[in-house]
Amino acid sequence: MAAVTGKTAGKPDAGSAAGAPGGLKGLAAAEEAGKKARGLPPVHLWNPEFCGDLDMRIARDGTWFYMGTPIGRERLVRLFSTVLRHDEDGKYYLVTPVEKVGIVVDDAPFVAVAMKVEGQGREQRLAFTTNVGDETVAGPDHPMRFEIDGETGEPAPYVHVRARLDALINRAVFYDLVELGVEEEHEGKKWFGVWSSGAFFPIQPADEVGG
Repeated sequence: MAAVTGKTAGKPDAGSAAGAPGGLKGLAAAEEAGKKARGLPPVHLWNPEFCGDLDMRIARDGTWFYMGTPIGRERLVRLFSTVLRHDEDGKYYLVTPVEKVGIVVDDAPFVAVAMKVEGQGREQRLAFTTNVGDETVAGPDHPMRFEIDGETGEPAPYVHVRARLDALINRAVFYDLVELGVEEEHEGKKWFGVWSSGAFFPIQPADEVGG
């Protein structure tokens, strides 16, 4: 996890679901549901009443803040991440069987901090690990996208993790990704990009690379 600190002074103990900030009473039930499913809690099946916004924010570097202070318990951040949902209204929520609260996400909710490469060429598979422990293999069901940063002019890379939740690929991993880049014909134009799981993901027009 990026740049997290110790316990928030004067706030509930962030070491367990029972001591979660913001009074999320349904968090323990969500955690138990995830254990029973042997995976993530089935947040897509839950439709509780909206309970308002929580003073919680995910910064661009992946740090989770509660009331302006970084959450220092990795286990709790992981638990929060499993009940995070990005709804069709474009907003982010923490969802339990009995509650739905809004939070702020500065960019993508996750950060891809590691990449594993298997195979070569069009048979290549790129597996990413996020700051909260999710793993995703880029491909048709988990596409990568590259947006041009308005301030730097550089591509801002993302990979889809699950259910409208993306991870920003951090700078170190992106440099490794670029090393795997090749030129391919894409939609009638030469592009520089990467292959994963049989899909080609264009990063930049080939004639702009190195320009």
